Amino acid sequence: MTGAERAGGAVAPDERLARAALTRVLEPGDEHAGRWLRSYGAVGFLERLLGGGEDVCPGTGGKRVEGWRRRAAGAEPARDLDAVRRDGGRFLVPGDLEWPRQLDDLGDARPVGLWVRGPADLRTWALRSVALVGARACTPYGAHIAADLATGLARRGWVVVSGAAYGIDGAAHRGALAAGGATVAVLACGIDTPYPRGHAQLIGRIAEQGLVLGELPPESHPTPARFILRNRVIAALTRGTVVVEARHRSGSLATARTAARLGRHTMAVPGPATSALSAGAHELLRGDATLVTDADEIVELVGDMGELAPARRGPVLPRDLLAPAAAHVLEAVPARGPTPTTEIARRAGTGPDETLARLYELHSLGFVERYGIGWQLTNNGTRPSNARRGDT
Repeated sequence: MTGAERAGGAVAPDERLARAALTRVLEPGDEHAGRWLRSYGAVGFLERLLGGGEDVCPGTGGKRVEGWRRRAAGAEPARDLDAVRRDGGRFLVPGDLEWPRQLDDLGDARPVGLWVRGPADLRTWALRSVALVGARACTPYGAHIAADLATGLARRGWVVVSGAAYGIDGAAHRGALAAGGATVAVLACGIDTPYPRGHAQLIGRIAEQGLVLGELPPESHPTPARFILRNRVIAALTRGTVVVEARHRSGSLATARTAARLGRHTMAVPGPATSALSAGAHELLRGDATLVTDADEIVELVGDMGELAPARRGPVLPRDLLAPAAAHVLEAVPARGPTPTTEIARRAGTGPDETLARLYELHSLGFVERYGIGWQLTNNGTRPSNARRGDT
């Protein structure tokens, strides 16, 4: 199925054209405009803005309505749609086969539509996706963790979603691409206007192997407010959000908090307690976020029932395999010098015969050695490396 076919669905052409125009008129996430859009529909709302009259949107400030009208008068949706199609892209709206329905959880802040580049089906990919976000000015530790998590998720068949920014975002995208996996970049500008400029090549690779999408029409530029508003799409689109590194004031925390409000999983990776770049992640962990350190732990939260992370434990030592009675006697053998059986029995609180039987068992297993009337630990037992052999 081609991108144009996936973007077809049951949506009328005039509805798609009106929504394309409204992406020029409204700022992303404008809930006030979203209420009118829900009341009038895209075509009706646009007609009201273009038709004049003083009572277009009762209760909405005059300056706001006037701004909408000016932008609506200058919108050229057919030109925008043609420009995106020439670049191999498409414009998705609610009702399309490819529209990710989890975005509807945003209510009146739901995107008017999404401009998309890339060969994959967004709805299918979003069903099995995780957001990896964090600081732009990240540490080498943060970049390593982000790339490692993305690689692990990609190898397990999960889609990595991020914002294509410097730092953690870029490391996450590169980690997924390096594993031959799937990744989605959600931009705060037009999909034909790569930002940051230093990531133009990376965004181009994502468009070839994955998906690049945004709410803004072609040639739109990013603003600080648009970055924050973009984050709600990342949160809503995915099954969970992982914050790798973030300061106390960070857009990544906004992404995680939006995810929590929407009922998605929120996760964070711990860092040094002395690092300001980990302070935001630690703040989340003091709340309702879950601590994660690798892809297995992420999948355990966001995956299907039974996708559990492997049990974590230290290495198994030979003495861990001993029967309880033998282990108890072994603990009673002093670390230095040969010790008589009676003294070991006293320390262990067992009878001499039982103690002697256990000592011979431990001797056969290489845990103790006999010196005359006494017993001493071997290195397997474990005797200190600088212990000297007792006299026989």
